[in-house]
Parts: sequence; C-alpha cells; structure tokens
Amino acid sequence: MAGQIPDLHAEVRAGTGKGAARAARRNNMVPGVVYGGDAEPLAIQMPFNVLFKKLKEGRFLSTLFNLKVEGQEDVRVICRGVQRDVVKDLPTHIDLLRLRRTSKIKLFIHVDFINEEEAPGIKKGGVLTVVRPEVELNVTAGEIPESITVDLAGMEIGDIVHISDVTLPSGAKTTVDRDFVIANISAPSGLRSSDNEEEGEEGEVEAAAEE
Repeated sequence: MAGQIPDLHAEVRAGTGKGAARAARRNNMVPGVVYGGDAEPLAIQMPFNVLFKKLKEGRFLSTLFNLKVEGQEDVRVICRGVQRDVVKDLPTHIDLLRLRRTSKIKLFIHVDFINEEEAPGIKKGGVLTVVRPEVELNVTAGEIPESITVDLAGMEIGDIVHISDVTLPSGAKTTVDRDFVIANISAPSGLRSSDNEEEGEEGEVEAAAEE
C-alpha cells in the first residue's frame, strides 16, 4: 500500500453555472466538480496558485489524491480533466473523479533499486543507467504499491533489466504490452572510450595491410 497519498485541499463552491465559475475565477480560484462514486456531483473551487504549482510538478493527471473539503468526508480522487484558457494556457476548470477501493486506475509507480553493492558489474566500475525511474501501472485504488523493486545482485556490465524481470505487486499490470527496459549496467565512460580507440586503431592497421 502506498505510504502517503497526497492531500488536495478544496472548498465547496457556492452556486453552479457560468456566473458562479466566473465569480470564482475573479477571486483567484479555479472552479471544478467532483463526480462519480455513487454520490451527487459536488461543485468545488481551489486556489489558482495551488493548482498551478501542482500542474507544474507533473503527473497531476495520474496521481491519486486524498481530497479534503471542509464539511465533507475525505475521498480519494483522480483528475480526469483540466480545462485551460486557449490563449494563456492557464487552468480554468478541473474535473475530479471519486474512486472506490476496487476502482482500477493508471498511476506512475516509483522504481527502487537494491543491492548495488552486490552487483559485480558495479564493483568493476560499471554505471547503473536508469531508463525508467517510474513505471506506469494499472492498479487497484485500495492496493496502490509504494514502489516496485529491482534487485541488482549478481548483475554484470552489459546486463539489462526488462519489466519482465521484475515481480509486480499483486493485481498490478503494465499499461503497455512490450517488454521495455528499466535499467542497465553500462561500462565506465573511460573504458568505452578506450574500446572505441582500439577499434579505430585496428581499422587503421587493417586498412594499411590492405594497401
């Protein structure tokens, strides 16, 4: 289970419709609605600066939030749409979907790498190159993993970790079918340079011999 689901604070918005939405924007608030989950839609608003900052941080549309609205029970939500001004590209409205614990959602899950000290390739000077620090998974809202783990023990220079090499949490599946790369252990840059130089020298010798 995820260690900490981030809070998202909002207020109940008085009134609905275009007039109420414009009033919210004049007060530097972004109007929105919370829907789904076998409950009536709830008109909300949240500070523009708060929402804008979260959007800048990225992954907003694939992050599960604990929505906190005064006078309402906390509920888990995920954003299902952000409307923006066509000229300024700034948020003007937000749609949040309530989730049941059994709801299936797509989220980016952090990848933890363990046992680097037990990887022979790293001991020899190899470098761990992380291709995907996060992996998008289909997960159940009530069983969101905090991370997935890649064990580097025994890995040599040139070894590659594919998603098929990782044990995913129960019920979790990747959102793409192909066996993509998560990380690899590459040779030190100095060694790669010397190898390239040797290949160049061998090419020159062969060319001279042919002449």
